Amino acid sequence: MALPLLQIKNLSIAFESSIASRPALNNANIIVNRGETVAIVGESGSGKSITSLSILGLLASPPAKYTKGSIIYNQPEQSIDLLKANFRTLSNLRGNKIAMIFQEPMTSLNPVLTCGFQVVEAIKTHLKLSNKAAKVRTIELFKKVQLPNPEELFNKYPHQISGGQKQRVMIAMAISCEPELLICDEPTTALDVTVQQNILQIIRTLQAENNMGVIFITHDLGVVAEIAHKVVVLYKGNIVEENSTEKLFRFPKHPYTKALLACRPVLYSKDQRLPIVSDFMNSEGETIFDRPQNIKTTNTRSIEQAPQAVLIEVKNLKVYFPTQQSFWGKTLAYAKAVEDVSFSIFAGETLGLVGESGCGKTTLGRAILQLLPVTSGNVIYKGIDLTTTTAGALKKLRKEIQIIFQDPYSSLNPRMTIGEAIAEPLKVHGLVSKNKTAKEEVIHLLEKVNLLPDHYQRYPHEFSGGQRQRIVIARALAMKPSFIICDESVSALDVSVQSQVLNLLNDLKADFGFTNLFISHDLSVVKYISDRIIVMQKGRIVEMGASNAIYHSPKESYTQQLISAIPTFTI
Repeated sequence: MALPLLQIKNLSIAFESSIASRPALNNANIIVNRGETVAIVGESGSGKSITSLSILGLLASPPAKYTKGSIIYNQPEQSIDLLKANFRTLSNLRGNKIAMIFQEPMTSLNPVLTCGFQVVEAIKTHLKLSNKAAKVRTIELFKKVQLPNPEELFNKYPHQISGGQKQRVMIAMAISCEPELLICDEPTTALDVTVQQNILQIIRTLQAENNMGVIFITHDLGVVAEIAHKVVVLYKGNIVEENSTEKLFRFPKHPYTKALLACRPVLYSKDQRLPIVSDFMNSEGETIFDRPQNIKTTNTRSIEQAPQAVLIEVKNLKVYFPTQQSFWGKTLAYAKAVEDVSFSIFAGETLGLVGESGCGKTTLGRAILQLLPVTSGNVIYKGIDLTTTTAGALKKLRKEIQIIFQDPYSSLNPRMTIGEAIAEPLKVHGLVSKNKTAKEEVIHLLEKVNLLPDHYQRYPHEFSGGQRQRIVIARALAMKPSFIICDESVSALDVSVQSQVLNLLNDLKADFGFTNLFISHDLSVVKYISDRIIVMQKGRIVEMGASNAIYHSPKESYTQQLISAIPTFTI
């Protein structure tokens, strides 16, 4: 009988700060066979990424400590315990036999090297190809992952492309050497549904061609149902359930698994409160009930029921970026990121903004807040044209208009504790007189987003991706703004924490009456939280209307294509 490709045996991992309490991973046993996709699911901080990083020896030790266990990588000629392998052995395996797609492409790509160079470097290192052959292969890979204008993008730097495009560059790099084992840590988090569908198909095709094993870490259960053969459920560092995908989804046994399956926003209407894990089980992991019977309704009000005054009006907005210049510096060509966009946002509503990666969603959001220069057009906020107002007047308005950025790690100062980061805007705008008052307010906000008071003194690198997203949400809410732009603010969160954040946004909206522009590629989330939805394609608005009408009865073929590409499953 053939040996499995990878065997994780009785693996326990602890960190110096938590050894006395509980390990980050406890006695984990996972087997990955050739040609098999094993999905690892669980909440943020459950140990998913720690498991994947340990396979390639990417956990810093200290503070990480492998208290027991082994990770056996079986090749035809030998079996290697990756925890005992030397640096040279691991270097030969990394990116070649075992490749990884990381969760945060912004921090995984080198900002001072072009995207093409970074993929070429990986190909040359392992496949020993010439510069010309490596470049040809890189451009072919860029085409495979549906990157626009691959020849042009080859020479671009990471900061010049969108978050979804950066993720696709990372995927191209990971599959460049056709590895035997591919570790995917949230590989489709930043991608729109159509590109996600294509990436999943690429992974399936490579798997079939090369008999490749795949470890797929994700919080998107629709993706799990579509790609995985087997599912491992992690809860607080422990494997609580493992089964084939079909059996686990149809007959979940553990209450935590049942909670994850029931927390998806697509199952509920806007006036219902989303269930969370604590609705199903207590802190000891004991079942309370299988499915919430009485879900409290939110206090939000549909914009269709009560027309409001216009808070923000966007008129004929254009945002162009120069792409080609003459010798004398004259611009010869532009990239039209936003092209003649007009719409209104009513006071108290949540307006959803969806579209493929690179369609101009994030550019539009930043242009509204004047974080990017506007080529032409107007943005009217409470009667004030933000495009012509002075810098001083704009600074005073900053406390009223906030943004939750897509990439939480790059939007936090790595040298500041999260307590200082959240308190900083309060101090800048003079909203607190004493540090103690600011600290109390920060701790209150941390608890609101399901973090602990003890987290006040920790630094961003000490948190998981989902926890960092909650930190930047708390920072935006600190100012009690009247208008918030959420740019993919729940895309990195698992379904339960996502439910908590969406409930929180609805609660705060009911309490403070703020207005929200919700940017996301996840149409099920946008449909749940939004009163109206705008669909963008190539910098233009192609469809606009009530959320239920757009989701259930789209008129435009592009919108229909987006909705048909959403991974779905039934329980």
